[in-house]
Amino acid sequence: MRAVVQRVSSASVTVAGEVTGQIGRGYLVLLGIANDDRQDDLIYLAQKVIGLRIFEDADGKMNLSLADVGGAMLVVSQFTLYGDCRKGRRPSFIEAARPEVAEPLYRSFVAEVRGQGITVETGRFQTEMQVSLVNDGPVTILVDSRKQF
Repeated sequence: MRAVVQRVSSASVTVAGEVTGQIGRGYLVLLGIANDDRQDDLIYLAQKVIGLRIFEDADGKMNLSLADVGGAMLVVSQFTLYGDCRKGRRPSFIEAARPEVAEPLYRSFVAEVRGQGITVETGRFQTEMQVSLVNDGPVTILVDSRKQF
């Protein structure tokens, strides 16, 4: 399971002209799920993302977590995080989980984060979405449950 975590001052996702999720200060999390991801991957990733200390403290150092600043999270599914561009010019998505595998894990990830007391907004799984954000910093962090980066 992979996440692109962007520290934002605001973010929203729109589907067919309707805003389905919107937050102020917090994280925009683009979430990719692989074929072989399981419950332990989503628990690891949720805890890692929640615990990231990438907000600045009074001394200007990245030392505060999402909970420390009362931030929210906008989670958007994105299978393209498993796009393999090593051969040719057209990415292969063979490592990305099929929707019937990915959707329950996506929903479980959201539930795990909410269970930790974080306000979570979402996009709409397997739909065309427009994502808007104001990246604060900019700060963008990559997290992988297999610890590949």
